[in-house]
Amino acid sequence: MYEKLDNPVYHSLNEHHKKFCLNFGDSKFYNPEVAAFGGSSEVAKEKDITEYSKICDDFLIFGAKPYGNFEKELSQLVCDQYVLENKIDLDFTEKIDLLKEENNEELLHFIKKFYPHYFKNRTPELGRYFGIFKDNKLVAVTGERMQMNDMTEVSAVITDTDYLGKGYAKQLVAFVSGKIFEDNKTPFLHVAETNTGAKKLYEKLGFHHRGTINLWGVKR
Repeated sequence: MYEKLDNPVYHSLNEHHKKFCLNFGDSKFYNPEVAAFGGSSEVAKEKDITEYSKICDDFLIFGAKPYGNFEKELSQLVCDQYVLENKIDLDFTEKIDLLKEENNEELLHFIKKFYPHYFKNRTPELGRYFGIFKDNKLVAVTGERMQMNDMTEVSAVITDTDYLGKGYAKQLVAFVSGKIFEDNKTPFLHVAETNTGAKKLYEKLGFHHRGTINLWGVKR
């Protein structure tokens, strides 16, 4: 059922996110203004990577290790992949707001403080983003990133360091996942293999571990 998750970028760009797709040979890449990610139907080839690197010199390829004369340029990040099959039963104590276009500047500034490599100026176009505000200040966010016809990735689970321990991430993940279920889609997410705290949270919420996936960083 979840075979597409072995190759989430490729299938997202082949389905729901087709309008953001740039095709290079057997590989599909996001428009770099939206996300610096790529994937291939088989294994990303050097010529495909070379073409994309002309417009984006620092990006990630999900899945199989690409091959070519650039081995020394590759860095590996192993992520655990989780899937949620049932809606999370949780009482919400915080007001959760849908972030709109007028919130984009604050959203971009907030996320880039923590994950500058993964979030681009047009990343909010990939899906919906939700946040918690305190004293008119954005202090926690979660949103949607890769999307296929039947699955959507929960992403950007971030809380300001001054507001940790208040359960904001738990409520946002539950809220966003609920919205995805309302769309008749299955939520999934990725988390660095070394991020044990986040993994414990997701498992406690009911996400089950599907396996690991490799992200290959390319700098040219």
